[in-house]
Order: sequence, then structure tokens, then C-alpha cells
Amino acid sequence: MTLRNRVVLAVLVLLAATVANAESARQPTLKIDILDGTHWDLATHRGHWVVINYWATWCAPCIAEMPELSAFIKAREDVEGIGLAFEDTDRAEILEFLKKHPVEYPVAQVEVDAPPADFDVPRGLPTTYLIAPDGSVAKRFLGPIKEKDLVEAIKAGNSAGKR
Repeated sequence: MTLRNRVVLAVLVLLAATVANAESARQPTLKIDILDGTHWDLATHRGHWVVINYWATWCAPCIAEMPELSAFIKAREDVEGIGLAFEDTDRAEILEFLKKHPVEYPVAQVEVDAPPADFDVPRGLPTTYLIAPDGSVAKRFLGPIKEKDLVEAIKAGNSAGKR
């Protein structure tokens, strides 16, 4: 094999890997055990908008957005959600925290040194992903969000045909 052919082959392999990674990022996977002991799989929620919210018990903006986020998810039949407690603490501490700050969606604990592979490591908290009904990432929010932010993102996604 000539040097030129080797270079062309290497470029094609890199291009194929890039396309495969881009596809994975467009439709991320998330399979995780939630705090109640059951398993949660993002793929089973296709057909709905899904809010994936990274938070921590020590994060004041996270705590402040939880009631509105929870009410939004509960009120909308087309929206589901999951909270990802992104902190190095005991499961019992998170469960105790949730007794004082209950939410209407399942919560899982995410190890800070091993976050879900298809999502960027949060650069700050809260970080929220809105997943479209087709399984693609419709929007990523860094910082606290309000109901209006989600409504606008869903409206934009519906307009773009991500139903």
C-alpha cells in the first residue's frame, strides 16, 4: 500500500469515527439506576420532551429552580424529566434532601468522576438538557432555568420539526 493510500485510508477512518460520534451526540443514551432502586432509560421516553437536570444539594440556584421545574414537568403531558444529583455524597443524604425539597420526577445520583458518557461534564450547576421527542438534544442550558425557557425551547423545537 502506498503512502498516499495509507493517508487516504486514515482520513476516511477518522471521518467515519467523527460521523459516528456526532450521531451519538445527536441522540444521547442515558441508562441509570434512580434512587428508588428502579432503572431509567432515556430511550424508553422517545415521543416526549425530556428534561435532564444536573443539580447538587449545595447549589442554591439548583434548589431555587426545583419547584418550578417540577411543576412544569408535572403539568405537561408531553414532558418528562429526570434529576441527576451531581455530587460526591452519600445516597442517604440526597434522599434526606429530597424529603425537604420534593420533586415530581425521578432522581439519580451521578458520580462526579464518571458522568454519563453522552453528555458533557457540567461546567456549572445547574445544567439542563432538553431532549426532543426524536431523542436528539434540542437545547442545553447552563445556569438556572424558568418555565418560559423550556416553553420557548419546545416551541422552537416543534417549529423545527423535532416532534
